[in-house]
Order: sequence, then structure tokens, then C-alpha cells
Amino acid sequence: MLLLAVAFIVAFVLLLYMVSPLISPKPLKLPGAHVVVTGGSSGIGKCIAIECYKQGAFITLIARDENKLLQTKKEIEKYSVNDKQVVLCISVDVSKDYEQVENVLKQAQEKLGPVDMLVNCAGTSVTGKFEDIEVNSFERLMAVNYLGSVYPSRAVIATMKERRMGRIVFVSSQAGQLGLFGYTAYSPTKFALRGLAEALQMEVKPYNIYVTVAYPPDTDTPGFAEESKTKPLETKLISETSSVCQAEQVARVIVKDAIQGNFNSSVGSDGYMLSILTSGMSPVTSITEGLQQVVCMGIFRIVGLFYLGSFDSIVRRCMMQREKSESADKTE
Repeated sequence: MLLLAVAFIVAFVLLLYMVSPLISPKPLKLPGAHVVVTGGSSGIGKCIAIECYKQGAFITLIARDENKLLQTKKEIEKYSVNDKQVVLCISVDVSKDYEQVENVLKQAQEKLGPVDMLVNCAGTSVTGKFEDIEVNSFERLMAVNYLGSVYPSRAVIATMKERRMGRIVFVSSQAGQLGLFGYTAYSPTKFALRGLAEALQMEVKPYNIYVTVAYPPDTDTPGFAEESKTKPLETKLISETSSVCQAEQVARVIVKDAIQGNFNSSVGSDGYMLSILTSGMSPVTSITEGLQQVVCMGIFRIVGLFYLGSFDSIVRRCMMQREKSESADKTE
């Protein structure tokens, strides 16, 4: 009886692997494709642009700092695979004026053709305890991290629908899957991208357009270095439970998942666990992906509870140490 059950499970899994390619989206071919990367002058955005350029894509880089854009353009052009490739630079703030964003993307499409893949990577971060963060920081982060992804996506979606093809990538964060100490201004903006992505995917899937949400962990970028300067002690101690990834590694994973049309894109074992734990009602692009979520959800929830207990212990310990120190200062 046991052997029969095992044989049935093995046969079922093999059937899923055979059927899943039939329901998975057709991979996007990057050679000759037009890829737009916002926030593309540094960090993960720059590495995504390089990765796509290495595979023969035409690149439009969008960022605020024109000097950084021009420097990045020279760096990317070193990786050309043919003499037809072009790197177009556009200096604009994607979070402020929708009409301006729409106009510059229209210009980019006139020069390099319709956008095949849009990577929304523009973002910023502010860390600190909730009551210590300036109110305008909450507004600024929501504008940059959320509206800065809404505006470019809104500007290209109509053309993608007309062509019945396209990829849209939202670069969120592991802080967009799990709320952590010190990220009360940042996490909500990254969580918002998940809601946008799920609703948008349901709208555009019939048009052969696929949305990817990337959840990179702490990544060695200029933005991460700047963020680390103001991290509360609790946030630093919690961050030490995971390693810092290289931007090139993260970019390769994001580009691969976007090409395949995967909804979730994560890096490393922690990222894999979080993606399954937070999958909820998110779409899947293969039967095997759904099966993995069903099988692993309970086990990963147990592991996740240990993580949460550890984080709570760190926060409580820091609070007690702070109160003890303050009490000692008063008695002196």
C-alpha cells in the first residue's frame, strides 16, 4: 500500500513537470528587445541594465542625475554584443509629473521602438523609529517608491496591450514581504507594489503581458550603504541574521525571472522561504510552483515563527539595555 502511494506521488509530480511548460508563458527574447530601467544609474538598476545589454537588448536608462547616467552609459556600452545596440539616457524624476514621464517614454519608444520590458527600480529608503521619522519622509517615500513605479508602467501599458506582449518588473524588497523594526516608512511603500502587481497581472495576463515582483535582500549598493548610516541598533542586529548579496547576483536573478514571466523573484534560501510564506493569493506561472507552495507552506511557517521570536527578542533586549542606560545616567 505504501509503495502504491509513493508511486502515485512520483507519477503525479512527473505529470506536473510535463504539463507545467504548457501553461507557462513563452520566454521573452532579449536580443533586439527594448528594455527600460528606471533608477538605472546605480545599484541594482544599473546591474539589470548591464545584464540585459549583455544579452543583446537596447537600453533606456532613466534617473534624476544626468552625470551619473552618462557615466553608467559608458560603463554599460563596454558589454555590447553587436554594433547596433544603443543605450539611451533620460534625466527625469519618475515620481513627480506623470505627463512628463509619459512624454519621455514616448520619445524613447520613437527612438528605440516599443518597450518590451520595463524595470521599475527607482527607489529610496529612510530608516528610524516611527516617531523619529519626519512626516514628509512618509510622503516622499510613497511618491518615489510607489508612484515612481505607477507612472512609467501607466505610460507603457497601452502599447504593450496593443502588441499583445511585454514584461513589467517591480523591484520591491524583502521589507515588502515582512515588516521590520525601523522600516515603518519604507516597508509600506514596498508592500504597496505587491498589491499593484497582483491587480495589474490579472488585468494584463490575457494580453500576454507578465508582471514580476522582485524581493531582493540587503544588497551591496550605494543606497544600502547610505541607509546603513541611520539604521537603529535593532535594525542592524536583525539584518545580521542574513547575508548581504551582490547587486550583480540579484540582477541576474531578476532578469531571468522576468524573461520567464515569473510573478515572484527572490534570491537565496531566505528569499525562497519568504516568497512561499507570503504567496497568499498571488498568481503562479507553473503547476510545480503552486505545488511547492502547498507542500512547503506549513513547514516554512514553523521556521518563520522562530525568526519572528528571535527578532522580538532582539527588540526587547535593546529596549531593556536602553532603559538601563538611561536609568544609570539619571542616577549619576
